[in-house]
Amino acid sequence: MSDPSFLSLTELLQSFSEGHLTAEAVMVSCLDRIDRFNPDINALVSLRPREALIAEARAKDAERREGRAHGALHGVPIAIKDLSEAKGILCTYGSPLFHDYVPDFDDIQVERIRDAGAIIIGKTNTPEWGFGSHSYNPVFGVTRNPWDQARSAGGSSGGAGAALAARLVPVADGSDMMGSLRNPAAFNNVVGFRPSFGRIPALPGRDAYLNQLATLGPMGRSVEDVVTLLNVQSGFDARDPSSFESVPLSLDRDIAKKGGRIGWLGDFAGHLPFEPGVLELNEKALGVFERLGFVIEPVQVDFDMDRLWWAWTTLRSFFTAGSMRDYYEDPGRRGSLKPEILYEVRSGLRITAADVYEASAVRTAWYQALMKVYERFDFLVAPAAQVLPFDADIPWPREIAGKHMDTYHRWMEVVIGPSMAGLPVAALPAGFSPQGLPNGFQLIGPPRSDASVLSVAAAYEAATDWLRQMPPLA
Repeated sequence: MSDPSFLSLTELLQSFSEGHLTAEAVMVSCLDRIDRFNPDINALVSLRPREALIAEARAKDAERREGRAHGALHGVPIAIKDLSEAKGILCTYGSPLFHDYVPDFDDIQVERIRDAGAIIIGKTNTPEWGFGSHSYNPVFGVTRNPWDQARSAGGSSGGAGAALAARLVPVADGSDMMGSLRNPAAFNNVVGFRPSFGRIPALPGRDAYLNQLATLGPMGRSVEDVVTLLNVQSGFDARDPSSFESVPLSLDRDIAKKGGRIGWLGDFAGHLPFEPGVLELNEKALGVFERLGFVIEPVQVDFDMDRLWWAWTTLRSFFTAGSMRDYYEDPGRRGSLKPEILYEVRSGLRITAADVYEASAVRTAWYQALMKVYERFDFLVAPAAQVLPFDADIPWPREIAGKHMDTYHRWMEVVIGPSMAGLPVAALPAGFSPQGLPNGFQLIGPPRSDASVLSVAAAYEAATDWLRQMPPLA
């Protein structure tokens, strides 16, 4: 076995169990690869010292030899997205306001990852405060796509997606409000999973009740790897009132034999523009499901999509204004906020209580409209991105297929539907453009169908070879 860093998490854990590999050997392999490739792609930041990481890996090996190995991730290297706190490791949120902040606590999911025996090596890069689906910030700079370093790795879990594609880590965590686990999965040819809202607890900020748009989630190079991390992250915690008990999920390997009906949302009846080639890649992926025995039909949700966008932007700006207002109203700190955050706060401060109520009512109606669709279909499929990975030196795409994007996030509109409904979504690879750029799709399940979504995703993975492809790193 020449390079352990190429192994999936599942293969890695099996090799540990069988005594074929040590945590130290895996750590050295990962760190060597990080030294070689991370300076160019800039996926990992705030790395801990090499000597400390190797020493921790040796300690994990000693525990295993002594029969004291514990947890599903014992000895596995992992980096945490730089929006979650990890005790003793720099946490910047991509903001110059926190360029030297080292928390003395772990977020709930980080506690669980540590308790599962993982070795936290550092952080994955993210946009400032997670705003935007392109991972750049004034603290660490731009994360570049391993498939083409002139291109974006997406965001806000772009550092995680790029690190996985480059084989710098075997598994990664992320978070998702507006496609932040899904867009990077599509751009990097990996798997992202946005779980049902509440499955993974997080430490709430000032508001633990109103904002139910964002969730934590796992990313990996296989569906099985994603399930392993998801089971570590999941389950009730009293500190998060939205969290719920969650039995460990397992994959139904026979789910494809049962067949089912999949609704293809496409461009939402012409509502959304797409870069040429994106829909075609997605439609080819649908052919895989047909060969697996699923019936595929185009579907149109009976809903005013402009109204849904209004509700989305209203809620997003309202929550942003609430969480970022202290920074905005401080003249000494306002100048350190990126323009997109200033836009969100200024928009949010104009929103009335009646607007918020109406936006929530629209969100409720959207959920009800989707439930009617799920009376006819078992799953829905939509693109995970409206564009291929774009120029890494621009903030965001200003135009798609000749249509002007009127906000910094309009080009990601395709992902808001599942977020507004709190549904489980697997982001899976659809293949590559003629230029070798990855793209992917969303497999969307009905409420709390996380296990079924992941099982169908695993059947799709087994019928394709996309996740075995390697980026052309020198």
